[in-house]
Amino acid sequence: MVEPLNIALAGLGTVGGGVVRLIETNAELIARRARRPIRIAAVSARDRTKDRGVDLSRYDWEDDSAALAARDDVDVVVEMVGGSDGPALALARNAIAGGKSLVTANKAMIAHHGLELAAAAEAAGVALKFEAAVAGGIPVIKGLSEGAAANAIDRVYGILNGTCNYILSTMEDTGRDFADVLADAQRMGYAEADPTFDIEGIDAAHKLSILAAIAFGSRLRFDAVETMGISRVKAADIEQARSLGYVIRLIGMAGTDNSDGTCRLFQRVRPHLVPFDHPLAHVDGATNAVVAEGNFMGRLLFQGAGAGDGPTASAVVADIIDIAKGEKGAAFAMPAAELEAMEPAPSGHRVGSSYIRFTVPDRPGVLADITAAMRDAGVSIESLIQKGDPDQDGEVILAVVTHPGPESAVTEAMRILDGSDSLTARPLVMQIIGA
Repeated sequence: MVEPLNIALAGLGTVGGGVVRLIETNAELIARRARRPIRIAAVSARDRTKDRGVDLSRYDWEDDSAALAARDDVDVVVEMVGGSDGPALALARNAIAGGKSLVTANKAMIAHHGLELAAAAEAAGVALKFEAAVAGGIPVIKGLSEGAAANAIDRVYGILNGTCNYILSTMEDTGRDFADVLADAQRMGYAEADPTFDIEGIDAAHKLSILAAIAFGSRLRFDAVETMGISRVKAADIEQARSLGYVIRLIGMAGTDNSDGTCRLFQRVRPHLVPFDHPLAHVDGATNAVVAEGNFMGRLLFQGAGAGDGPTASAVVADIIDIAKGEKGAAFAMPAAELEAMEPAPSGHRVGSSYIRFTVPDRPGVLADITAAMRDAGVSIESLIQKGDPDQDGEVILAVVTHPGPESAVTEAMRILDGSDSLTARPLVMQIIGA
């Protein structure tokens, strides 16, 4: 008789409840694929009385999640509490120190403390797995660390936050402005009551830093991710982008930079213009998608549900199955001590085209001021579009698309224009992704 793998679940929200349902529903299939039964030994959450749509009476209940790490009948702790520190981190540390493998969907904790936890797991001879922390049910971590293991990855980028993608694609379909669509997303449960982590790009930055560590064999550097969210994107920007042959998507992008002879790590999250013929342009709603480009494999696209109880629970249980089969490989595809400490790469010398939206007063001389600043900074203008008549405040939207050039030149043009009475609002700069 094969001994079951005993697991304990901390956190019984949407994903935790989904994990219980999945293990119960597909128990026989999971046991065949894991080569042993998966048994839930204990669970823990803040509220014992809450109805989670699943019968928990057959499992031991621990009021304090920390107790799960101390149980002798638990082989794997599954952490779905959330948060980069606090109870989640304490549970993770205690579980590993107690000789238990850890499975988590907590991207914030991995982005901030993943290196420490990976080193501890290696020393303890246990597994640390976090497929569900990035892109929900999409097996992108396994795809990069295993499927693409023989390749030198040139860059990895994609749509990593479903809330932002839902908002932007809805703005695109309806012509409504950001605040209006965000309010609807909150009512429908696509956005949190406090949506800051999503709409300001922090959630995507957590995920990008994890992908970058795996793709490039680098130490986690969440603190070095250049981050800008979507809260300043207007319906007018969506309209102008469409007229130019683009859609707007929040893109997380990472790659290595050897331009000065030192290998540095470039990481950035911000809205981009994506051409209609690029695969990311057709990723709508709350879907996530990740593109990886390798020197032998070419371009790979991973796409699917980036959140939700079913897809995320599927990724969690897939990690549990791997552990049941004895797979305890390095969390970041190589031993933690071998991950390279890369300094951040400056973005100024990166070459590409940019979209710049100016909000200006409707008066003579404004266009001349803007074009003079662009000229003095060495920025070449490819096209310029003015949005119709002035609005009720007497303001006009000007959209400029630049010829390819160094980003530092655009930054310098914005510096020259800073404080100019030819602008009534801070310009919005978005890079354009090549097809």
